[in-house]
Amino acid sequence: MDQSKVIAFVSAALARETGAPVETKQTHVSLLFLSGGLVFKLKRAIVFPYLDFSKPRLREKACRAELSLNSRAAPELYLGLRRITSEPQGLAFDGKGPLVDCIVVMRRFEESGLFDVMVREGRLTPAHIEALATTIADFHARAQRFNEESGSGVFAHLLDLNEDSFAHCGLFAQDELDRLNAAFRAELKELTDLIDARALVGFVRLCHGDLYLRNICWFEGRPTMFDCIEFDPRLAQIDVLYDVAFTLMDLWLRGRHDLANLLFNRYVSALSRTVPDMPAKVRDGYSALPFFMALRAAIRAHIAASQAHSGDREADAAMEREARAYFALAEELLAPRPNAIVAIGGLSGSGKSTLSVAIAGDIGAPPGARMLNSDRTRKAMHRIAPNDRLPPSAYEFTITAAVYLRLLSRAMDAYAQGHSVVLDAVYSTEEERNAAAKLARDCGAPFVGLWLEAPPDVLRQRVRDRPHGVSDANLDVLENQLNRDPGRLDWIRLDASAPDLRDRALEIIRAAIAKKA
Repeated sequence: MDQSKVIAFVSAALARETGAPVETKQTHVSLLFLSGGLVFKLKRAIVFPYLDFSKPRLREKACRAELSLNSRAAPELYLGLRRITSEPQGLAFDGKGPLVDCIVVMRRFEESGLFDVMVREGRLTPAHIEALATTIADFHARAQRFNEESGSGVFAHLLDLNEDSFAHCGLFAQDELDRLNAAFRAELKELTDLIDARALVGFVRLCHGDLYLRNICWFEGRPTMFDCIEFDPRLAQIDVLYDVAFTLMDLWLRGRHDLANLLFNRYVSALSRTVPDMPAKVRDGYSALPFFMALRAAIRAHIAASQAHSGDREADAAMEREARAYFALAEELLAPRPNAIVAIGGLSGSGKSTLSVAIAGDIGAPPGARMLNSDRTRKAMHRIAPNDRLPPSAYEFTITAAVYLRLLSRAMDAYAQGHSVVLDAVYSTEEERNAAAKLARDCGAPFVGLWLEAPPDVLRQRVRDRPHGVSDANLDVLENQLNRDPGRLDWIRLDASAPDLRDRALEIIRAAIAKKA
C-alpha cells in the first residue's frame, strides 16, 4: 500500500498541533513523526515472516495492542490512539468514513535519555543498571503468567522464523547459516527439559518482548521501557529470562560486559525474591542464558540485514556491518567457555565488591559470573532490601555461619548450571576460606582465592567516607576486624589500592582456568 498521502497528512496535522517543525524517523516497522512534545507513530504497510501490516485494520489492531500493552510499563508516555479516516474533504482523524490508517500518540522525550545513546556516549552507569534491574524484575513479577507444558515450543517456533528470515535476507553464505542453525538446534535440544520445566511453574509471562537498549529511556528520573512487541503475542509470551536476555545481549555487543553482568546479577536476585521455593536449576535458569542471548543476537542480525536494501549505499553498508556483527555475536555466545569459582576476601573498605563488579563480566559463560555477596545474602535471609540496615543481632556468630553456608550453597547451584561464581565476603577465618576452596574441589572447579590488603588508615578513610549502601560495616566493625587474627592466609594477596588491580585479578583467574583445563 502506498502511504504517501497518509504520511503527508500526519506530518501536517502534527505541525499544526504543535506549531513546531516535524522530524521524521523510520524503524523497521514504523514511521515516527516528532514535533514539540508529541510523537505520532504510524505502522508501515509491510509484511515480514513474523508480522503482517498490509491492511489498515491490521495496523489499527496493532496500534490498539501497542497502546494497551505499553501502558503496563510506560503509561506516562502513551497518550492515546487516532484513527485516520477518508472523509469527503479528505483525510481526517477519527471521522465516520472508511478506515485508512491509524497512529499511536506519545509524549516525546529527549533522545539523549535513550539507553543506547547513553551507553554509546559513556553515560550509562551502574546506578542506571541497578535501577533498570529492579524495574524489569518488578514488571515481570506483575506480568500475566501462562503455565504451559511446552515452553520449548516457543523457541522452536522462533528458530523456524529465524531460518526463514535468514534465507530471505540474502546476506549470509549458506554454510554460515547451516553452522549457526545447527548450533541453535543442538543447544535447544539440550535445554528443552529446563525450558519446559520453567514454563510449567510460571516463568512464561506476557513480557516486553523487544527489550533492547533502544527501547529503554531514562524518563522523569527512572528507567522506562517502551515499544514492546504487540503484533504477535507468541513473541512476547516468553520466559522472563529470554526477555531480559535482549538487554544483556545488547550491552554485551557494545563491549559493556561489566554492565551486562551487573544487570544479570541484580535482576535475578530481585526476581528470585518474588518466586516460591523450587529446585535451583529451574528457579535460576542460568544455563539457558547464553542460548537466549545468542537467539536475540540472531534476530537482530536478520532484522538489520532486511533493512540493508534502502538504496542508500552508505546506509545499506552500515546495516550490513551491523547484521554481521550480530551474527558473529550469536556464534560467539553459543561457544562453550570454561568456568571457575573465585572468592574475594578482605577487611571492610578493601574494595571486595568493587573488584567483584569489575571482573565478574569477564569470567566464564555469558553474561559472566554470578556474584554472591555476604551482605546482600544476609539481608535477603532477613527479607529486607539490600540498602536497609540490620540490627547488630543479625551479625551474631550463628547467623554469620548461616550466611556463609548459604553463599556456598548458591555457589554450588550456579556452578552446576554452567556459570562461574564470584564470592564476596570478609573471609576473616581459616575455616571460612577453607570451606570456599573445598567447595571448588568438590565441584571440580578451578579455584582462586584473592585477599585484598590496604593500610589500616586507608581502610578507615574508605569506611568513613563511603556513602550508605549494602554494607552495614562502620568504623567499630572495622576496628574489630583489625584486631582479629585471620590465621594462616594462603590466598593470593593483592594491593587493594593498585591501579592495575582488576587486570591483575583477571590474569590470575585466567591462569588458574588454563591450568585446570
